[in-house]
Amino acid sequence: MSSPSKTDFGPFNYVRRWDEWRSERGFWHSFELPDGKLIRGANPLEGQKRRLAQFPIPDRLDGKRVLDIGAWDGWFSFEMERRGADVMAIDCWDNPRFHEIHEILRSRVDYRQLDVYELTPERIGRFDIVLFLGVLYHLKHPLLALERVCALTTDLAAVDSFILREEHRPGTAVDQRPVMEFYETDEFGGQTDNWVGPSLPCLLAFCRTAGFARVEWRSTLEHSACIACHRRWEEPETAGEPPVLRDVFHHTNFGINFRSDADDYLVVSFESQAKRLGIEDVKPEAGGFGVRPIEVARRDQQWQAKFKLPPGLKSGWQDVTVRTGSSGRSGALRIAVDMPAPADTLVVGSVCDGKTWKPNEIDLNQGDSIAIWIAGLPENADKNNVRAFLDGKRIAVLYVEPPKAKDARQVNAALPSGVPPGMREVTVSLGTVVSDPASVRVVG
Repeated sequence: MSSPSKTDFGPFNYVRRWDEWRSERGFWHSFELPDGKLIRGANPLEGQKRRLAQFPIPDRLDGKRVLDIGAWDGWFSFEMERRGADVMAIDCWDNPRFHEIHEILRSRVDYRQLDVYELTPERIGRFDIVLFLGVLYHLKHPLLALERVCALTTDLAAVDSFILREEHRPGTAVDQRPVMEFYETDEFGGQTDNWVGPSLPCLLAFCRTAGFARVEWRSTLEHSACIACHRRWEEPETAGEPPVLRDVFHHTNFGINFRSDADDYLVVSFESQAKRLGIEDVKPEAGGFGVRPIEVARRDQQWQAKFKLPPGLKSGWQDVTVRTGSSGRSGALRIAVDMPAPADTLVVGSVCDGKTWKPNEIDLNQGDSIAIWIAGLPENADKNNVRAFLDGKRIAVLYVEPPKAKDARQVNAALPSGVPPGMREVTVSLGTVVSDPASVRVVG
């Protein structure tokens, strides 16, 4: 039987022919069995081998964990097992063909029926290599799916997807623009589970945005593009002078606490000898995983870079570092990921004017800052979760001192305009725990 002809069937109708082949042959994948028998599926064996060869996956995978998402009949899963990997295969339906080959090969591949959006490290663990071949365009939420893939991957994700090209939309330059088509019904080859068609620039941008450090276009085959997505930066052969990391904080609330189930971004402030830095020059890391910045700018005599919280971080304290170009890594600062901030009691030890440091008195003629020393704050208290109040009305927290050996930590806040002179009460809270009030005189 001849290959699908785009001339005969149009740019998407080869999908119909493939579906006919699968119906006639029963299998989507082809297999060469131990006894020499060849099962001919809709996909030729040579094509499967060629597709896998586009990715930097070693011939031996002993000691590695591999996840195959959208395994279908399972050729890629069993090939990874043949190379020595511990393999888990996932599909959204229970494919009897997979079970048939699994039994013939006496395979130990762990086969599970799950939806891609259900896949989390807590549910199935983490994997050195994740195969995500021929799945993306079947999904309504491709970027969300890639974030799930990134969270599961500790080293490499092999992403293969249909891409829009000039032949599909002549004269529109889709292969040069980050655009994606959405197929509401059966516009893509007559199948209602083909939802999106990204261009190559769009697919690459999706992979970067999902949280991978390095996204490498490996090749474009007849109908798809092969993208190698790496979780870590390449190490320089010789490391130059590292930048000096001065601060790291949440992009909207300016604290140090982050949630893995939210679309959280970090900002790092650092000093560098570099005169110019762009997105491609700055290599931040959190928890050992790199993420390409979405912004690099010069602010207040320091450089700042904004980047996504790497998907899949374990809960707890995580080190954040930054490199520039081929420099060495900066020193580390810490963030808290998915950590509660427990406090049993909070005690206001003293309240001072933030400029004169006079205790128990705030002179409005000197400014509006107030310094509060608080005992009982947890280690991950920050200026987002610590709240300060003047006579029961919330005031802006500007600074929370990092934890030290002493129990009491300094918290700076700003009084609102129009505070009348007189005796006032200051309280602080964290979660549901509220301190007893401390009295302070406001003058000015």
